[in-house]
Amino acid sequence: MRVYLPATIGMLRNLLAEGKFRPVSGTGFALTPALRESYASGSEEELEYAVLIEAATASLRLIAAESADEAEADPPRRVVVVAEIANATVRPDLDAAVVRLDGPVSMEDVDAIHVDTAEAEDAVLAAAKVIDAADLGDSDAEFTLGEAEDHELAWYAAQELPFLLELL
Repeated sequence: MRVYLPATIGMLRNLLAEGKFRPVSGTGFALTPALRESYASGSEEELEYAVLIEAATASLRLIAAESADEAEADPPRRVVVVAEIANATVRPDLDAAVVRLDGPVSMEDVDAIHVDTAEAEDAVLAAAKVIDAADLGDSDAEFTLGEAEDHELAWYAAQELPFLLELL
């Protein structure tokens, strides 16, 4: 199963150093049967893009949770690690796209990494500050979140990770 795992730049640094990625609480997102059923139409590619956006939004929560020191060390960019996982457990009780992993993801299982470009940093930082308010229906916060979502995530092959981190 292709799983989209929310992350931060710091988590990418750990992935490179350790060769393993540990998703927070083992949580990821995937094109599950429940999610597929919830859409009236859409190609496989369109539905996978919707899952990518859900994982990118979860990445905002991780950015918001980082301490001030960590936020200064790494640029505020949404990150999504894409991996092929054989043992993901579907969790429709949490959300239609949510899956849980029972352990870390090996670098060999990582297919791609999606990361915001530098131009998105201000919008991402602003969205991370209001993500909870947006969840509660605050229209100004939803607008701010939308500004971050207007930025497309750049795609990198897994083997490009060292170069990506070097260029930050």
